[in-house]
Amino acid sequence: MPRAPRAVPTWLTHPLRWQRLPVPWAAVVRGALCAGPLLAAGVATGHPAAGVLAGLGSMLAGVNDRPGTRRRGVVHIGLPALASSFGMLMGATLQTVGAGWWVVPALFAVGFVSGAGSVAGPVRSNAGMQMLASTVLGAGMPLSGAPWLKALYLLAGCLWLLLLRLVFHPPRPVGGPLSGERAAVATVFDALADALEAVGGPGAEAARRRLTAALDRADEALRLRRLLRRRPRADERLLAERLAAGTALCEASVALLWEAQPLPDRVAEGPRRFAEALRTGRPPGRLPAPETSSPARGAFDRALLDAAVVFARTEPLDAAGADGGPAAISGAVPVRTGTGAETDTDTRTDGQAESQPRDVERGTLAAERPAPRRPSPRNRARTLIAPRARPGRSLLGPAGRDYGLRVGLCIAVSAAAALALRADHWYWLPATVTFLVKPDLGPLFSRTVNRFAGTVAGVLVFAAAGALLDGWWWPALIAGAGGALLPFATRHFALQTVAITLMVLSFVHVSGDPQAALERIVDTSAACGIVLVVGHLPRLADPRRRVGHRVTAALRATGAYLGEVLRTEPGHDRGERLVLRREAYRALGEARAAAETAAAELVAARGRNPDWLTVVTAAERIVDAATACAVRLDHGARRPTRQEAHRLSEALTAMADALEDPGRPGPPALAAQIPPVPGCATLTDVAAELERMRGFAGAA
Repeated sequence: MPRAPRAVPTWLTHPLRWQRLPVPWAAVVRGALCAGPLLAAGVATGHPAAGVLAGLGSMLAGVNDRPGTRRRGVVHIGLPALASSFGMLMGATLQTVGAGWWVVPALFAVGFVSGAGSVAGPVRSNAGMQMLASTVLGAGMPLSGAPWLKALYLLAGCLWLLLLRLVFHPPRPVGGPLSGERAAVATVFDALADALEAVGGPGAEAARRRLTAALDRADEALRLRRLLRRRPRADERLLAERLAAGTALCEASVALLWEAQPLPDRVAEGPRRFAEALRTGRPPGRLPAPETSSPARGAFDRALLDAAVVFARTEPLDAAGADGGPAAISGAVPVRTGTGAETDTDTRTDGQAESQPRDVERGTLAAERPAPRRPSPRNRARTLIAPRARPGRSLLGPAGRDYGLRVGLCIAVSAAAALALRADHWYWLPATVTFLVKPDLGPLFSRTVNRFAGTVAGVLVFAAAGALLDGWWWPALIAGAGGALLPFATRHFALQTVAITLMVLSFVHVSGDPQAALERIVDTSAACGIVLVVGHLPRLADPRRRVGHRVTAALRATGAYLGEVLRTEPGHDRGERLVLRREAYRALGEARAAAETAAAELVAARGRNPDWLTVVTAAERIVDAATACAVRLDHGARRPTRQEAHRLSEALTAMADALEDPGRPGPPALAAQIPPVPGCATLTDVAAELERMRGFAGAA
């Protein structure tokens, strides 16, 4: 009998993965106008050190120049820029004392802080990485100038790209200052339409994850918009209400995804029209006819009508006087009737229940709500986008200490080896290690392979350019080409390494080391070897310590949301439930990213490591099932008893405790203890998912 072909290990195929992303042409233009022109200006004016440092700063800022709103760009570029300048100040100060072995403990300390920042989120993680890289380059590159002046030049290069980011941006939809935020909210409705089209197909769960990511980006965009303003403006509050309406639509869509029954194409038409309305400023037009074939479908169509009411307004509800009662709405929203005929349903408040605006969060008529329990839509929308503290983000926690130890130890070993082998150009080894060893940026083996391949390709291209070109201007030309390639190179780490290598070799050439190109291949090979050996030491490569805390936090967030669903009584405001659902999906997204990275790592004792993706997938299905359960409960299904709700919540808590402390027992068997709930069978599905996870907790 022929044997089945063995699957290729993930750690071996991961270096070949390529992301499919649109070409950021505006970022390409910004990259071409940064490092090359700054370097050329420094050389032409007789200040090559200033040109090198400014170009280096623009290169580090270009790594963080990703699509998003302008305020998102300010945060994602500005915070790492400040960290980079501080790192250059520290490194240049170290250089004034002179190179010596005392640099090793100093870099270990900076590396520990940089690695610990990996648990604090992507922005602070990038800031820590660039602070470490600037410290190494500042301590090793032979550039003249006072430490504070070097830091100022580096910061000026970062700010130059940030200025270009505020000037050169892709075409935005209508909306004036809120154009970027409108685009982010419109992306939510587009992702929602894609998810509805995927219902019942193999790509449904992936579409739901993309929808969750779009909601995260929209949340961040609106939160950053209000960062410096105590009271949001009317147009900002109206956009927040529209995002809140989209969030309610997303809850109903998750219930449709859970039912897994293919939907007609016209169901996705409504979210598409809302997205187009956000981009163009025009009314959404006619919406599909409502249908009540299932609780989830009825909830979706009701939320669709609520969203139509919100999109019909030109002012926020509180500005129209809705804090004490229904708002006066002018105009009409065209809606198709159940018979297929298109009619215009008047949404103006005229005292009749059918024409009063529905609450965008509850899906019920505003007049049916008791006044004491009715917070304003503005406060409810604010609750939806308000940031919440996330567990496992402490820099001094177990994960932060392990991350810091891994980065600090690799940096110290590479610096010591570089000082022993080549004291005059020692900075290249630890600088290479800086971009490899960060545990949240991808699998170590994959990044090492791509770094080596990208460095070799970049060195060969730079050497060929040096052989063909002559004059002082050609390094600036190469740096400009690398800067233009950098935004496009986010598709693959090897291509990004090519762009960075071209730029760094241009800086090194101008700073007085024209023969350094071929030596960089040897240094990069040594750095890759050090990272592979030191980075895979047993404690530093333990997935439990790098992934377990995120999975545990995701399970606790899942338990909090499930408990809120089962405890919420009829007539209770759903704002907290929606916030907990968003937090659960956000934590699960972070846990999945960490689990996928761990699955692609080259770990010697892989057979003894738990399958983290199993528990993350099961937890995602629990949140989906709980959302479907919430929709059915809102439509009159029998509520579970207090004992049933307590048993399910305690099971998730026991699962999280078992992952956090392997000595604790896992959850008991549940599938036989949860009887079918009439009209709400999803609770039994939750118990079944927990039962599947019990074996995982025991193996962990």
